[in-house]
Amino acid sequence: MELKEILGKCDHTLLAQGATWEEIKAICDDGMKYGCASVCIPASYVKQAAEYVQGKLPICTVIGFPNGYDTTMAKCFMASEAVKDGASEVDMVINIGWVKDRKWDELLQEIMFVKAACAGKLLKVIIECCLLTDEEKIQMCGIVTAAGADYIKTSTGFGGGGATREDVALFAKHIGPNVKIKAAGGIADLKDAEDFINLGASRLGTSRIVKAVKAMEG
Repeated sequence: MELKEILGKCDHTLLAQGATWEEIKAICDDGMKYGCASVCIPASYVKQAAEYVQGKLPICTVIGFPNGYDTTMAKCFMASEAVKDGASEVDMVINIGWVKDRKWDELLQEIMFVKAACAGKLLKVIIECCLLTDEEKIQMCGIVTAAGADYIKTSTGFGGGGATREDVALFAKHIGPNVKIKAAGGIADLKDAEDFINLGASRLGTSRIVKAVKAMEG
């Protein structure tokens, strides 16, 4: 697989709690230079980053992150604020407790509300696979599909586990045709990236792929 193709599927990510503007600016520079799909950054930097890249790179941010237990209205506000600030993609975390309580209708409604708050921008739904059973993952594939979200995403990277090949393959079997897959968390190198893409992932949330390419360049 061409390196350019892999980079074009990467959401170049920096979500560390202590991320500074200088670090955010650096990943924006890398994202533009290497042709990444987007940069995925904290919401507090979206406006500044959008102004900095001047339309040359999509800005992605996260809401309800990383725990997912904010109220639905709070998530909707975060999504609308992010879009207003210049985000063209929003990655939301579902309420994991609601999955455990089997509150399927509430989960569906929340995703639909957040999708509406995104005002036509891309919505990716993080279901935090490492905390769910296969049965729960399959149920969420159906709910994310029914809610009209654009992507289902494996992980926050903060939940104790990241993307696995098994989870991406499971998603590919159970999502509808309108939903794409984002694998995130623990994607360490170009071999990992290629494997996840071949299994069906259209996006990769990673901080390491650009670093690996820069290391290859010497």
